[in-house]
Amino acid sequence: MVLALAVVLVVVQRGARHEVDRRPVEVARASPAEASAALAAFVGGVEARDATALADLAPGGDVEAEELLRGIATTAEAVDLADVSARYVDQAGPVASDGSWSAVAEVGWRVAGDTTPSQADVVVQLATDAEGVAITGFGGPGGERVPLWLRGRLSVARAPGVLVMADGSQAEAEVVADRVTRGIAVVRRVLPGWRESVVVEVPASAADLDETLGATEGTYAGIAAVTATAGSSTGADVPVHVFVNPEVTAGLRRAGAQVVMSHELVHVATDAARGGIEPWLVEGFADYVALRDTGLPDRTTLGRAISAAREDGVPAELPSAVDFDTRADGLQARYEEAWLACRIIAERLGERDLVSVYDAARAGTPVATALARAGLPLRDLLWSWRARLRKLAQ
Repeated sequence: MVLALAVVLVVVQRGARHEVDRRPVEVARASPAEASAALAAFVGGVEARDATALADLAPGGDVEAEELLRGIATTAEAVDLADVSARYVDQAGPVASDGSWSAVAEVGWRVAGDTTPSQADVVVQLATDAEGVAITGFGGPGGERVPLWLRGRLSVARAPGVLVMADGSQAEAEVVADRVTRGIAVVRRVLPGWRESVVVEVPASAADLDETLGATEGTYAGIAAVTATAGSSTGADVPVHVFVNPEVTAGLRRAGAQVVMSHELVHVATDAARGGIEPWLVEGFADYVALRDTGLPDRTTLGRAISAAREDGVPAELPSAVDFDTRADGLQARYEEAWLACRIIAERLGERDLVSVYDAARAGTPVATALARAGLPLRDLLWSWRARLRKLAQ
């Protein structure tokens, strides 16, 4: 029982006298103990893939919550969900008059292809009634992540070393899985030693992508895909997944969508999500690998960079971290400029040395030092890069 008896003072006027009438009134109160019990039952239901047990955690008559929880059991089975945990952390906001409230829970999970669990603080939506605490959903306005598997029943596609989870149709999941398989082959042409598994998540919308990643609304609205840790942890061994924005990729041609996926797989293969490398080298190298064998003309691959150079002049420096902000103006031009810089490195030094420069930067060597050791001082790269852009813009 989580209904508290609150004593309310009511003033009753009788002539010149004021009497206090003490009436017990029932008001809803959050119960961390019962919320913890509900979370434990949720974990048990997920581990057992027991759709009925999970549906029983929904409030009576809440068909939407029942369907969500049943769907989670189906998804858990499809993605081999393991190492599931959910620990009550704190209440999130007040209890509403209808008994609904939210709590923050530390949730852990691992899907097929991941070698270690992911972890994130997740808002759990709860309802309080005479029967106790029920689960109505996940997510809230606080900006915490909502792992995709908590969306309910997902479409899941597999290929050797590939798992795709999509909050959409089965056909969409299978298209993405095929794209990943082709992308792996693209990456291995330059990085033949890469043999890791790949997990791709496709939320239903750009807004859901923001929520899946715990980002503020609109952060990834214009981004086709992003490679990031699956949870909030950033340790050296936490899983890294590719997250796809279906609203952007739906507007791309087949070749463009493939380049996007191949680009993100380079980030997976090189562990770029953990940072520490000059952004122009990270993004330029990924595009170099993704575009290497496409045969596309410069007017296509460098179209936005050429337009920017014509309108604003040739940049004085290579793109900075600020230039790669997801909502920065001219973001696509910056990607193309970074790709051109890496293409020039490959032309001047050879592809093997481009990879060596990238590997050195990953190991902590400053990019300028790595370039100089390879035989291309940064100032010479910058001069050649600016000259090429100037020529293209003519």
